[in-house]
Amino acid sequence: MNKLLSILFLLLMCSITGVAQTGVFNPKELNNGSKGIVYDREAAGELKLFSNGFELGVNIGQLKTYYRTNYFHFGIGELKHNREIKNRDGISGGTIGRSSRSYIFGKQNNLYTLRAGYGIKRYYSEKARKKGLAIGTSYEGGFTLGLLKPYYLEIRTTETGISPRVIVERFTGDNVDSFLSPERINGAAPAINGITEIQLRPGFHFNAALHFDWGAFDEFVKAIEVGIATDVFFGDIPLLIDEASYTNSTTSTPPVVDILPSNVRNRPFFINFYVAFQFGKRW
Repeated sequence: MNKLLSILFLLLMCSITGVAQTGVFNPKELNNGSKGIVYDREAAGELKLFSNGFELGVNIGQLKTYYRTNYFHFGIGELKHNREIKNRDGISGGTIGRSSRSYIFGKQNNLYTLRAGYGIKRYYSEKARKKGLAIGTSYEGGFTLGLLKPYYLEIRTTETGISPRVIVERFTGDNVDSFLSPERINGAAPAINGITEIQLRPGFHFNAALHFDWGAFDEFVKAIEVGIATDVFFGDIPLLIDEASYTNSTTSTPPVVDILPSNVRNRPFFINFYVAFQFGKRW
């Protein structure tokens, strides 16, 4: 009898193994106890808030083991100079039929970014299986394409014999007297201005973060990351007007240093602290 039961047990185990290998029985909802994998793929939307900028993105990952998830990242966002200060009060444009808008004094370009990267998440918290919170780290690196768009202002004219009017201008180096004169700036021009003048600036990025995932192997992704991000481009990114902007200009008038934003330097790299919120699904 014991021999017969042994034979039947072996036949049953062989049948289960054969079904699992053919894909008829797929135990995704079972925890095998060794690696902790419940689902093997995930996709999550991400809102990343930098100390100077932001990004909206998506992460598409594959759970390799309980401790490791590999993922691809795609995102679009904006990086800002750390010296940017928004001026809330443009001059009153009531006499010429325009209301004032807030603007950034001394700004000459916006920098929008397209990122594509590859990353790895590693979990170190064994207690996540019972308590639902997985603690780990994430690392990501990849390509960054910068989109440099001119920043336009609405500027009030002061031509002799002509009624005051508002014109839309970008910084050229020759219009320093008007572009850096707060008493003549009506405010920022609509963002559509400069869209046809975008320049491409290639570079790369690297992120490193602490990762906190509530229910790391539940059906839904609910995670927060806190970390540091670095973007490096091949050449300085002229976001604000600095001394180099005058050196390369054709203006014959020496710059009035007192009206420049103080201690401004444009560099090819951006280093930001960030917090990211991730929400998505596993399957």
